[in-house]
Amino acid sequence: MCDTLVALPVATASGATLFAKNSDRPPDEAQDVRWFAPRLDHGVTRATHIEVPALDRPTRGCLLSVPRWCWGAEHGVNDAGVAIGNEAIYTTLDPRTVPPALMGMDLVRLGLERAASARESLDVMTGLLERHGQGGTGHDPAGRTGAKAYWSSFLVADATEAFVLETSGRKWAAEQVTDTRAISNRTTIAAFDAEHRHPRQPVAQLVDPRLLASQEVLARRPVTVETLADHLRSHDSCALDGWSVCMHATDDAGVAVEDTTASMIAELRPDGSSIAWVLLGHPCRHDYVEVRVGEPFELLA
Repeated sequence: MCDTLVALPVATASGATLFAKNSDRPPDEAQDVRWFAPRLDHGVTRATHIEVPALDRPTRGCLLSVPRWCWGAEHGVNDAGVAIGNEAIYTTLDPRTVPPALMGMDLVRLGLERAASARESLDVMTGLLERHGQGGTGHDPAGRTGAKAYWSSFLVADATEAFVLETSGRKWAAEQVTDTRAISNRTTIAAFDAEHRHPRQPVAQLVDPRLLASQEVLARRPVTVETLADHLRSHDSCALDGWSVCMHATDDAGVAVEDTTASMIAELRPDGSSIAWVLLGHPCRHDYVEVRVGEPFELLA
């Protein structure tokens, strides 16, 4: 589970793009936020499950929120002012039937490390998806929840443009954002949703209330960092107790099964500079830490 939002400059008070995401993960999983300086890989880049050919130039520096067990990232922003976050989605194609390949979190990191704009990131991610495929667990195999596979949707943004990317295996669809957009754990591009959404996915109870709450926040102009932070802390966006934007979901025995474990808001400015506000844990219980993207930074679970 996750919720991601973007508001382009036409809809914000600051004249910059605002990007926000809550990362909802297994409660026992450690996630860190770190600055990854540019590097030059030799021959290959080792992602979580497979290797992909490396760039012939240094990667971009990235501020990433990374589950400690994997190589990929839940969300992040790079030194060119590109932000990406992903969501678990399910379609008529069973993700358990395909071999390990790139997973959604790998594509988030690769899109940030290899591109200087949202449009370029989209090209990088779809090219890698078509060439190497998507597959493998997106949860720590050693964790309490065990290995679980899923497909991903993505929100990709920079200071002037944003795109939604939705996937099912190697298939994908992209849609450009015109002013604001929210995504959650379901397909939202109309044609892709009609063709690929699993008919038994419980979107009405677990997803649509959160997505609607995000859309309502974005509709109240101008969008600000403060309104996004309030939304990421909110608990009034669920049909079932705990399945809110700030997630505290439990099973019938009261045991936590899904929590918000990290959160980020990023301001992507036209001059190329970016500021991020990050935290680990529930946004309702922790304060955001301001980070200038490009400076060394580490926040450990």
